[in-house]
Amino acid sequence: MQSYQSPLRDMQFVLHDVLRVSEDDVPGYAELDRDTTAAILEEAGRVASGILLPLNEVGDREGCTLENGVVRTPAGFKAAFDAIREGGWTCVDLDPAFGGQGLPHVMHTASQEAFVSTNMAMNMYWILTHGAWNAIHAHGTEAQKAIYLPRMTTCEWTGTMNLTEPHAGTDLGLMRTRAVPNGDGTYAVTGTKIFISSGEHDLSENIVHLVLAKIPGGPEGIKGVSLFIVPKYLVNEDGSLGPRNGVSCGKVEHKMGIHGNATCVMNYEGATGYLLGEEHKGMRAMFTMMNEARLGVGLQGYAQAEIAFQNALAYARDRRQGRDIAGQANGADADPIIVHPDIRRTLMDQKSFVEGARALTWWGATLIDRSHRMGDAEAEALISLLIPVIKGFQTDKGFEMAVAAQQVFGGHGYVEETGVSQFVRDARIAMIYEGANGIQALDLVGRKLAADGGKPLMGFFERIKAFLKAHEGDEELKASVLDPLKAASKDLQAAAMYFMGTAGKNPRDALAGATDFMHLMGHVCLGFMWARMAVAAKEALGAGTGDRAFYETKLATARYYAARQLPATAMHLSRIQSGSAPVMALEVTAF
Repeated sequence: MQSYQSPLRDMQFVLHDVLRVSEDDVPGYAELDRDTTAAILEEAGRVASGILLPLNEVGDREGCTLENGVVRTPAGFKAAFDAIREGGWTCVDLDPAFGGQGLPHVMHTASQEAFVSTNMAMNMYWILTHGAWNAIHAHGTEAQKAIYLPRMTTCEWTGTMNLTEPHAGTDLGLMRTRAVPNGDGTYAVTGTKIFISSGEHDLSENIVHLVLAKIPGGPEGIKGVSLFIVPKYLVNEDGSLGPRNGVSCGKVEHKMGIHGNATCVMNYEGATGYLLGEEHKGMRAMFTMMNEARLGVGLQGYAQAEIAFQNALAYARDRRQGRDIAGQANGADADPIIVHPDIRRTLMDQKSFVEGARALTWWGATLIDRSHRMGDAEAEALISLLIPVIKGFQTDKGFEMAVAAQQVFGGHGYVEETGVSQFVRDARIAMIYEGANGIQALDLVGRKLAADGGKPLMGFFERIKAFLKAHEGDEELKASVLDPLKAASKDLQAAAMYFMGTAGKNPRDALAGATDFMHLMGHVCLGFMWARMAVAAKEALGAGTGDRAFYETKLATARYYAARQLPATAMHLSRIQSGSAPVMALEVTAF
């Protein structure tokens, strides 16, 4: 049986000891004092544990069913979804002009973590709506905003994103969905989209589909793609629902995980669509929400690892097998497996990843706030650089950590009664959607490194360099945490220089090393977060905190990450510098 306790103490530590949000000059941050954030996160944790977690295994077991064109969600989902809506959790950071609460994005990110951990499949219904809302808010006409946003704010109407087609995934320029002008300002949208999360369901009155399609006569390839609002039910001028539009669900996919979310094949048969933004500028409109969406998927990676870790830790404390090799006989037949070094190692791997990833993700959310609320171009450039790492590295490692948690259970992790296998299956999708992780790595190496002449990357290095210099007088941290970060950062710089020196001569060298570079940079990012957390912990201990055990644990975990994880950067650098020759050595026919 699955269990979960919201990690409130660590959440408050990240917000206030590390990020110091209430001291930041971002508009709205001054109101984020400890009492306010505690109240929000405590309530989110209560809702997650009390309402969402009990339905997690239900959703996994029952899945979604298609009956006469209607998708039925698992038992209890509708009541829980309504409780989320009524609690205001769907609109924490949305514009108050349309009914949102207007809090900073960092609080949206922080409050969603518990929901993702306890029921990732259900969380997707309103998180996808959040993304569609942002696109309409940024690119919609005043009339479109007035019609759709207030109802999507509360998730009376939900939203989707329709990109992928049976023959066109990443290469969206190959799409065949067409939008033919009707002559009255609307378009007739025809085509098939696949893998559409929350595409059809019984949780909301209407579903607002955002659909990428091509207008005949437009430019070839990706430059000819436009974005359309295609509601499930047409909307009358007074906002009431009209007749059913020409959109239907043809199939609900049977998937490895997230069974409680309806992943649909959507058929558009002359459906009435409304242009969102400009003609042939659909990708620009869609990418408005990509930084936030991919940050959210990076959160899914560590949030699933968090609940998996909690359950593995509880099992390791309870399960008795073998004797502590350095311990004394205690009269029992065996000791809890947590005494064994290899179990301790895998638990430390999980703990150090989850806590480091939380800090990185929430720091990323503050950069989004700084960009959106202050027009800070440097923050926008930095988060754009970091997004492929947050999404790609954290979902790769999040899945790995969920598997590690399953391993702690031994055979009991492979059977369904313990519930731990669901965490592995649910975590797996985060490596694939919102841009498969190989594509994230290519985006990082092919676009982000050279963006603006490499200034964002150089700025990232300068942040680390300045941090190391500011704390070089702390001999204990220098040896155990800061010097390993410095070495890892040098490996990252060497990898970047390799790409700059070889990409023009042989682009395959860069592409062959892209995933290694993404992981190398991921380790540096988490190493940087752990260094920041270690400094914050030492400051708290020096100030005479009453919670010494918490901060001492932070320091020990920081030392663990520096000693056991950061050395991986040397391995990734060596792989990168081997170039593409080992990767491309075999002819296609030799496989």
